[in-house]
Amino acid sequence: MTRSIIKIKTTLLDHQVAQLSAIAIGLSLLESVLPSPIPGVKPGIANIISLYALYRFNFSTAMWVSILRVFATSLILGQFLSPTFMLSFTGSLLSLITLYISFRLSKRFFSPISLSILSSFAHIAGQLLLVRFWLIPHASIYYLIPIYSLSALLFGLINGWITDQLLKHHNSL
Repeated sequence: MTRSIIKIKTTLLDHQVAQLSAIAIGLSLLESVLPSPIPGVKPGIANIISLYALYRFNFSTAMWVSILRVFATSLILGQFLSPTFMLSFTGSLLSLITLYISFRLSKRFFSPISLSILSSFAHIAGQLLLVRFWLIPHASIYYLIPIYSLSALLFGLINGWITDQLLKHHNSL
């Protein structure tokens, strides 16, 4: 009896996506144990890695990192296909669409900080829309917009600044 061994050829980019995804997953897991003063408000520190991947590589790499992070984290935490997963997935999709459109526009109008803020707002908008039309079909959900918008601005600004510093550090090497 002979055994056939299947070898999968991987590229350097495959390894880089895996490494960036692993870092993003680790950051998401770390963030999941942090206490939140308001339900659903989290810093989104794993998004730093997705934004870094966008600038260092391309949109496709950032998309893979983001999607792999959402799926893997939900599987590890036992939340796959739960409302929590759906909220994260919807927010990530809207965030990625926003990054795709914004990044294709002139780069002189957008920096890592402004892109982080835009994607943070898109993420929370996606989540609030899903909550409104699926989980809590009542208009009172809109009263949360100022609180979540303020957190999106704050965390988008901080995450964008961290990403900008990482990119500057990488470019100086």
